[in-house]
Amino acid sequence: MLRASDDVSHELARQALEQGRVLPLRTVLDKIEREYQGQALKVEFEQDDGRFLYKIRLLQSDGRMVKLKVDAVDGRVLDIKRKEHEKDKDAHSGR
Repeated sequence: MLRASDDVSHELARQALEQGRVLPLRTVLDKIEREYQGQALKVEFEQDDGRFLYKIRLLQSDGRMVKLKVDAVDGRVLDIKRKEHEKDKDAHSGR
C-alpha cells in the first residue's frame, strides 16, 4: 500500500536525481551489493538535516541482515547496523 509519505519521498528523490544532487539508486546499490556481498531487500530515501540518504536493508550471502545508511550524494556508507542470526542467539541463550 502506498502512503502519502511514500509519494512525497518518491517525488523528492526524483527531483534530487533530475537536478544531479544525488547518485542514481542503481549506482549506489551496485556498489553496496558488491562491497557487502548481499542483496538489497528494502530501500528508503530520506532527507535528514539537509542531507539526502538512502537507507538500505541488505541480506548478505552468509544470511546476515545489515542496515546501511548511505549518503545519496557520494555513496559513502555513514552507518552500519548488523543483526545476528536467530540460531546464533539461541546457541548463546542457554548459558
